[in-house]
Order: sequence, then structure tokens, then C-alpha cells
Amino acid sequence: MRKRLSLAIVLIVASAQVRCGGTSPGGAGTNPPPGISVSIAPPSANVRLGASQQFTPTVTGTSNSSVTWFVNGVANGNASTGTVSGAGLYQAPAAMPNPNTVTVKAVSTADSSATSSIVVTLGNPVPVLSSVAPPTFATGSFNLTLTGSNFVNGAQVSFGGNAITTTFVSATQLTASGTASAAGTIPVSVSNPNPGSASSGVVNVVVTSSGGGQPGTCGGMTLGQGGSLNGFVPFPSDNLWNKNIASAAVDPNSNAIVNYIGASDPLHPDFGSGLYNGSSIGIPYVVVGAGQNFVNINFTAYGSESDPGPMPVPATAPIEGYPAPGSGDRHVLVLDNNNCWLYELYSSYPQNDGSWNAGSAAVWDLTADEERPLTWTSADAAGLPIFPGLVRYDEVAAGAINHAIRFTLQNSQAAFIPPASHWASTTSNSLAAPMGMRMRLKSSFNISGFSAANQVILKALQQYGMIMADNGSNMFISGAPDNRWDNNDLHNFTTLTTSDFEVVDMNTVYTQTNLPQGSAPVISSFTANQSTVSAGTQVTLSWTATGTSYFVISPQVGAVRGASVVVTPAQTTTYTLYATNEFGRTTATFTVTVQ
Repeated sequence: MRKRLSLAIVLIVASAQVRCGGTSPGGAGTNPPPGISVSIAPPSANVRLGASQQFTPTVTGTSNSSVTWFVNGVANGNASTGTVSGAGLYQAPAAMPNPNTVTVKAVSTADSSATSSIVVTLGNPVPVLSSVAPPTFATGSFNLTLTGSNFVNGAQVSFGGNAITTTFVSATQLTASGTASAAGTIPVSVSNPNPGSASSGVVNVVVTSSGGGQPGTCGGMTLGQGGSLNGFVPFPSDNLWNKNIASAAVDPNSNAIVNYIGASDPLHPDFGSGLYNGSSIGIPYVVVGAGQNFVNINFTAYGSESDPGPMPVPATAPIEGYPAPGSGDRHVLVLDNNNCWLYELYSSYPQNDGSWNAGSAAVWDLTADEERPLTWTSADAAGLPIFPGLVRYDEVAAGAINHAIRFTLQNSQAAFIPPASHWASTTSNSLAAPMGMRMRLKSSFNISGFSAANQVILKALQQYGMIMADNGSNMFISGAPDNRWDNNDLHNFTTLTTSDFEVVDMNTVYTQTNLPQGSAPVISSFTANQSTVSAGTQVTLSWTATGTSYFVISPQVGAVRGASVVVTPAQTTTYTLYATNEFGRTTATFTVTVQ
């Protein structure tokens, strides 16, 4: 028994030596493998709604560096708390969760027990203010429509640094109301509330005195036929009509084009005072205000390329050629000093019910660089507005014309250059003018011998030039009739000839073969806050659209800015939203049922 116990002891010792062995004298033992760990950079983040944040995981203790992402315990997150891509890009939600913090976690795919979590604090987005309508209004109470993006419920409109009553309509629109006690240029901005309070940039509006508009603004235009614009220049300063081209390059074919037109053909002012063969001389216009009724426009020729009504055209609006307009172009031009739109009709005939028949019509936003569809006509053959190219007595009397002047040529080719959008070719000759071609009185031409009034016009021809807008008599420049013109003095323009002018470099000329291509506007929604109402109930029409240059709603409304408008239907009415840009027009309809 003793021998067997001794053997057992020997075996135990030997076994212990084997377990503790495996090392050579003086060698070190093997350490256990290190644990896997995960970290995230940055270790925390503040992210605004709709924005994104890149997170980078670091995995140690393994060659497998991949992780699985979670937001508030949900793999890859969801729309209410935000999502994380496999690459670690966190996309904040569109709406604010409660609370406004979420936990983002990375879990090692090699060892699910190895994780790292961080807290993301969500804030409201920075609002973007694009426009305020109306841009000009008189002192007293006002209502504004603000258009932009990233607006949230609780957003606050600031008018001149003071908070005013604000209503949230959508992420792209707010309405606001207040009272303006004094005239001036007033900054308007939008602030989103906490968390993450932030303010937009400023859009200025012009407040005019209630007794009359401030000079240089839409509201400052004088009402009536031939009303003075009092320094207001249609369209923004960067518009091609308002571009100073005194130093622009001369077109390489200038001499050949001048000779094709007729180098000795005289310049002729197609405007003046009094009557010629029973008709006024020039293209008339009228300025209307807030009290002008909107009427329907019935198209007789180019309705598919026209802007629909209604339009604020008075029954007594002057027709080109009045008081005996005859069968000419019969243009009617109307400026609205309340909403800052220009309405132009071609081949215009008033009707007994207050509406107008017109061959075509176009509406122009005087505050913006509007783009009509390429190859569409307007009230002018070139697809251009007529009014901004007229020579007017009020600006000559003020001492400066700060825009290009409209003119006509006998022949044109099937081509155009901006700002024109349409051709009405009379010849295939390559030297014929494309619509929109710009000519300039040579700087070397000495204007000192002309009257002060004529020098104003000649300076404009040197600095801003003239834009080819229609087929007509060669070198006829357009203006508005006014009994203050001195016809004898205007006749001195006929001493200039085509050879005194040069063609401004045309760069790209568009023909049927190289028209720019693009997409018409996209209307995402067109709805009403109530679809069934009693007669006389106010209804708010709202829409969402992208890629739009301007909007028209028919019937009852007309040209509009922003993304909503209030209507009061007296009977069941189907409203059509027309969204237009340089590549075409898109429509959407909504019917409001009146019970």
C-alpha cells in the first residue's frame, strides 16, 4: 500500500511539471489574448434636422474592423430618430423627436459584447429665406408671405428687428402680419426656435408712405396712362435689359451684318407726340394699383404659348395706335404697382363683359429674372417683354436711361440669343439678325451737337445699346407716346445711320439644332386646406414645386409668388396651377366643392 501511494505522488508531481513546463529555462510565459474594444469619433455631436454627421469607429484587439450601427437600439435607425449607413454616416430625421437626443451605438461584428455609444443632440435647421411678398407696400397694416426652406413650427418672423405675428404653413412657407409705422427699406428675417435656435439671412422689403410710393420702387410708380416710374427700373440690376455693354466686344461679323441691314439706313424714333394718320405715335402703357379688377383673357391665336389670366387690364387700357388702333399689333401694356407685375397683350380687343380677346399674352415679374420657355413667343415676336425697352419721357426728363432700347429690323433669321426666346424668321440669310441681337452706338460718335433730351437717349444707346425684338422697319427704336415729346427734335435722330452702330458680340446663337435642354418644373403637390366649403368661405390653396421661374393660378388669382394663396370661391371651382420655366410648363389642378 505504501509503494502504491508513493507512485501516485510521483505521478501527480510529474503531471504538475508537464502542465507548468513548456518553457525553457529563462523563457517567458504566453499572455492571454487581449480583449476587443470599440470607440467612436467624434465622441459626441450636435446635428441639425435634415443634416448629416460622419462617425468613424475604431476597433482594436482584432483584425475585423467592421461594426453594426444602432440608433436608440434599432439597427441602422429609422426615420423618427435618424439613420446610420454601414459607413457610419448619420442622417438626422426631418422632424424633431422627443427628447431631442439619440444614442448612436457601434457593435463589433467580431464580438457583440464589444460596443461603444455616444449621444447626438439634435437641433432645428437653419432657416433659409428666399423671398417676401409683396416686396413693396404702404405704411399701415400688412400681410406677408415668406418663401424659403427649413422653416419649422414655432418659427418667428422679424420685421425691422421686431417680432411680428407669424403663422407656420409649411417647411417652405410662413405668413406674417404686422403694422408698419414709417416708410423705408426694412429687413425681414426668420428665426427657428430652440433647440438649436438659428436665424436666416435678411430679405429687404420697401415700405412706402401711404400717400404715395417711395421713388425707385414699384409702389412709387404713378397711376394712370403713361404714369411716371419715378426712378423704378424693371427687373434686377443683373438682368440683361439692364446690363451696361459699353465695353463689350464687337461681334466678328459686325460690319457684314451692318451692311446687310443697310449701312445708310437712318435711325428712326418710332414714338412722339400727337397723332400720325389718326393714331398715337409709340406703344402706350398704363399703371394700375390695388383697386384694379382682374379680368379674363381669351386667346385667339397663341394661347398655348401664353400666360393665362386673369390679369388687371382696365376696360379703358390704351391700345397701341389709339384712338384709332386699326389692325396693327394692338399691344396693351399694364404695370401693377401694388404687386409689381407687368402684363402684356398682343392683338388686343376689349369685350363687353370686361374681358379681353388677345392673340397672345405674357406676364413678367418685375422683381425677378423671369425665364419664359425657349421657343415660346410673348406679346413680342422675340419672346421678350416690350415695356422695359421703351424710351419714356419721364426717364429722359430725369436725365438717364438705364436700360437697353427695343428696336426692329426688316429681316431676321430662325435664331435667337438671350434675353430673347423666340424667332419669327423672314429669311435664311446667315447675316440676318437673330432675335435678341444687340447693337450699340459707337463710342466714337459725337453726341455733343444734339439737344439735352436727345443726348440722354444717345448715351443709353452707347452704354446699354438696343435689342432686336421684332420684324418691322429697319432701325426703328421704340418708345411710349407722350405729348411732351418734341417731334422736330426727335427727327434729328434720322441723321444717324446703321453705320454709326456696331453689333455686340453674340457669342452663342441658339437655333433648332442647339437649343438648351432641361426639365420643366416639377409640381409635388397642389392642395387646399378645405376641399368642401360653403359659398364665401376663404380657402387656402398651397403647393410645392421645384425648378419654377413663375406661377400663375387660374381662374380668379393670376400671377403669384410664394407657395400659397387665399381664394373665396362662390361656386364649385377647379383651380389650375401653372408652373413655368425656360424648359416648359407644368400644370396641376384641385377642385374646391361649394355646397
